[in-house]
Amino acid sequence: MRSKDQFDLFNNEILLKEKRMKEKMEGKVMSKEYKNITEVRGATYFTGVEVNNTPTKGLDTLFVVGLQPVDDIIQMALQRNIKSIYFGANHSFDLSDPEQWDNWLPWVKMIKGVLADPALFWCSLDFDLSYQESFLETGLAEHNRMIPMVSVKIPYIEQLGYNAVIKIDDIDFNRTNPGVWCHPLSNLMSKETFTHWQEYNDDELLKGEHGKFR
Repeated sequence: MRSKDQFDLFNNEILLKEKRMKEKMEGKVMSKEYKNITEVRGATYFTGVEVNNTPTKGLDTLFVVGLQPVDDIIQMALQRNIKSIYFGANHSFDLSDPEQWDNWLPWVKMIKGVLADPALFWCSLDFDLSYQESFLETGLAEHNRMIPMVSVKIPYIEQLGYNAVIKIDDIDFNRTNPGVWCHPLSNLMSKETFTHWQEYNDDELLKGEHGKFR
């Protein structure tokens, strides 16, 4: 068991890591158009209807960019009668080394803090496919109101042609999955699952400089 001094040192290291992560994300901000502002870089919070084909499609959603205080997130959601929180918005979930648990800890702490609230929020986390195995170690997927939004980036996808197939594979033969799933790309790219970039422009930046809640 850690002594109090050891615990305080560990906690201070985590706080310092959160600060460094926020500084890193500020240097990689995403430019996006909003309903109430033509374009802004460095948004922190914005709201909108979930347009992606997820269990929360059609729900008013609070989008959270980067690491933010749990109390602020819950307060903003309750004030707007919002039940869906989307973490990692604007491609803001980016870890220098996803295999290091300390890098995940601030994110897990934030999301679990919201999941534990009596208001029973739905929580989504948008993360790249390369983080998937590490994400499973967090235990977040065990919550029935957690939506892992696994981002698989395929540039110039329409140029692959009509015969292209997406194969959901395993890390090796018969290792972690019962088999493989092969989907014709033309079936996956259906009208029902498609979200045009213009639909995201209806999101509304929250009041305050760069969407910071005040």
